[in-house]
Amino acid sequence: MSKEKQTNEKDFIENQPATDETKDFEAQVDDQQASESEKDKIKSELTRVQEQNKDLEDKYLRSQAEMQNMQNRYNNERAQLIKYESQSLAKDILPAMDNLERALAIEVDDEASKQLKKGVQMTLDSLIKAMKDHGISEIDAEGVEFDPNLHQAVQTVTAENNEQKNYIVQVLQKGYLYKDRTLRPAMVVVAQ
Repeated sequence: MSKEKQTNEKDFIENQPATDETKDFEAQVDDQQASESEKDKIKSELTRVQEQNKDLEDKYLRSQAEMQNMQNRYNNERAQLIKYESQSLAKDILPAMDNLERALAIEVDDEASKQLKKGVQMTLDSLIKAMKDHGISEIDAEGVEFDPNLHQAVQTVTAENNEQKNYIVQVLQKGYLYKDRTLRPAMVVVAQ
């Protein structure tokens, strides 16, 4: 078939009045093309919404975790406050205990002074018992190895032998622990 004849047939077909079936078919093709582009739009919108949902879910989970962490921190801080609630009171009582011990170190010879000393001893004993009842204990210092967490070296002396090096030879002021904290380090003399 010649090109001219093919072109004429094509023009003839295109110029024919459209039948109802042809119009329906063309409408279906247009609908399919339109629905394909709509499907692409819907798919891209769905993808965008899914990503947005994923981001929001991630933010939600992070905020939940942060709230849980804040609650845990609050509970830990509260437990620490409760555990060490008497620490400041104990620190304030220690100088009074030191003064009572100094008073007991004085030698007395008359009966009135001995009775007074006995009263001071009883007062000190009741303070020591109350301190122990509330978790405050004296730090062992005399003759033990120096520990900077528990002891404060205020003086050093020459060691008599190698075994005595880094050991405490004298306690100048008692130290105290409050539960597992150093309330006041012991002031000591260390052999070097």
